[in-house]
This record gives sequence, structure tokens and C-alpha cells, in this order.
Amino acid sequence: MLRATAGVASIRMDILAALFVENLGQRQAVGGATRIDLNGIMFSLAAPSPPPVTVSPHLVVLLRCRPDEPGQGTLEVEFLDGDGKQVARNVQPVMVQPGKFGRQLVKGELTYEEYGTIEAHCHITGGSDVVVPLTLLPPA
Repeated sequence: MLRATAGVASIRMDILAALFVENLGQRQAVGGATRIDLNGIMFSLAAPSPPPVTVSPHLVVLLRCRPDEPGQGTLEVEFLDGDGKQVARNVQPVMVQPGKFGRQLVKGELTYEEYGTIEAHCHITGGSDVVVPLTLLPPA
């Protein structure tokens, strides 16, 4: 079902969670249920060298499509620094079977000019933002 808002059709798909991870896996559980294994969930990381430095973290976005929706949309992730300046952006189509759950993997190339936080602002077309911070710490 498409919902019209001020003459614009929107697709209703929900972001359940968005997290930076080191690794993710997917497996079948008893009875045919699917399990997503997230490893190394992080909100900060040590810089590989002093800034400026570019890191490529994996952001996993978990989605839900309502049973009465078509299951197609667009995921947009804007990576903003502490001043609100866009440092990277990713836009990709998403397809989730109606009534099911899905996941999207976003790999950002984030350049930190100094130690601090970059926020990933994630949304599905027509939806509200889910914001996930990633703070760069001095090298260990």
C-alpha cells in the first residue's frame, strides 16, 4: 500500500536498528527461522594512524516491511561530522519481502580530519532518521 503525503507517494518500511559492526553472518535456525549474527558492534574505534585518516567501517541496517507494503524503497545514509558537514553519502535500493525482515550492508569511506565523531543518518524514503555515531579515538 502506498501512502500519499502532499502529493508524494511514500513507501512504508521501517529501520529496526543500524549498527557499525566488525562482522556479520546469517544462518538457518531450527524450523527454518533465520538468524543474523552481529559481531564486534562498535560505537568507537582506535585510529590506525593520526588524522587525517580514512576508515571503512561496515554499517548494517536491519529492516522490516509491513505485510501490506510492496517491499521496495531506497535507503539513504548520510555521514555527517561534528559540524553537520557531509563527509560521505550512500544511496541504494532495498527490497524486503512483504511481512518479512531484511538487512542492508553499507560500507562507508569516512575521512576523519581530527579525532571526533561522525554520525550515520539512515532513513528509508519517506521515513525518519536513525542516527548512529562512530567516534575516532587516538591510536592504541
